Amino acid sequence: MAYGVNQVRISYDMAENPHILITFPTGHRLLCMQMRTSVGCFGFTVRAGSRYEFTPRTHGLAHFVEHTIFKGTAKRHSWHINSRMEAVGGELNAFTTKEDITFYTVFPKGNLARGAELLADLASSPSFPEKELMKEREVVREEISSYLDSPAELVFDEFENHIFAGSTLGHSILGVEDNLDGFTQQVCREFVNRMFIPSRMLLFYGGPESPATAAAIISRHFEKAFGGSDFAEDLSAGITARTANEKFALSRDTGAHQAHTVIGAEVAANNPAWRPALALLTNIIGGPGMNSLLNTELRERRGLVYSADASLAQLSDGGLFTIYFGCALEDRDRCEEIISRLVNDLQTIPLSERRLSAAKKQYLGQLVVAGASTEQTILSAANTVLRTDVLQSSAALRAEIENISSDDIMRAAAQIASMSRLTLC
Repeated sequence: MAYGVNQVRISYDMAENPHILITFPTGHRLLCMQMRTSVGCFGFTVRAGSRYEFTPRTHGLAHFVEHTIFKGTAKRHSWHINSRMEAVGGELNAFTTKEDITFYTVFPKGNLARGAELLADLASSPSFPEKELMKEREVVREEISSYLDSPAELVFDEFENHIFAGSTLGHSILGVEDNLDGFTQQVCREFVNRMFIPSRMLLFYGGPESPATAAAIISRHFEKAFGGSDFAEDLSAGITARTANEKFALSRDTGAHQAHTVIGAEVAANNPAWRPALALLTNIIGGPGMNSLLNTELRERRGLVYSADASLAQLSDGGLFTIYFGCALEDRDRCEEIISRLVNDLQTIPLSERRLSAAKKQYLGQLVVAGASTEQTILSAANTVLRTDVLQSSAALRAEIENISSDDIMRAAAQIASMSRLTLC
């Protein structure tokens, strides 16, 4: 069977793994990346995250469906689903974000057909048996309660609720307990029927199989499962247009013995011209290295925090830069003053060539290490394709990073200079 090949042999990760992007007759797109590994990873991502929960009564539905889709299909019980990949030493997993739900399986070489058939079944005919929904409501209630008891995690949700207020991004992915009883079998089925359609899905495979072999295996199962017509409902009308919200500085008493603080700002992370400099800047400020500015200034030199980090989240229409730190309440203002000085220095004092070169070398090295994981490589690649439709070659990515100038870093730092703050204490 012929496939529409949009890109051929474009390498993404630093190991030069070839990939192609294929369109099936059903309308599904498949990102296929061949890797030198004995482990395969196959899955699909759906543009059906919490952003598409347009009314307060549906908040948490995407996450609930992510949980309960594994509870049965037209031909499988939950035990059969759970054990299907585990029987060969594999794993089955899923997660929900603001914009997407992702389901995937990791398995030893030779089990792609098993994984593809299972995920095609889950995507096309979940049954949501009411008996299982009753049990899973309690599981999700416990998850919500656990999250509320963890201020280091809760503070991020609260911060996003404020900075995205007025849009469908401004509510928790987990939702609220009061909505759970309303997530019935019918509601879950209607959500899947509306969202899990080929035009909203991206299939992905990374592993030892060639793109031709993988595509043949995957297409066989998904064309069988999705042989009917696809109705491409326009859901964009439900996404509230976002406007810039006023800067805020808020504190909320949760009874915690420590102050958990997130400061951050919306940035142009979806702009190709800004992404490399923002990513490198984020790594300099609070990346995983012990030599990040936050770790050096707040922990190593002053002993003010146990952990502090920075992150950059990319959305389809923008991005969010955040810094997190946990400290004693009496040290919060001091920590924030230090962070403000660091950011101000980065936007006003050019990095020396030596320091900038060292930062680039570290960041490129981290990409190489991350590329050693089949699972993380293909998940990252799928996320990029879903938002941009293209993948860069490793050579192009390296060139982009190598070409970042000290002026680029200063301009990126200027984007994050006016940051809002939320503290749970």
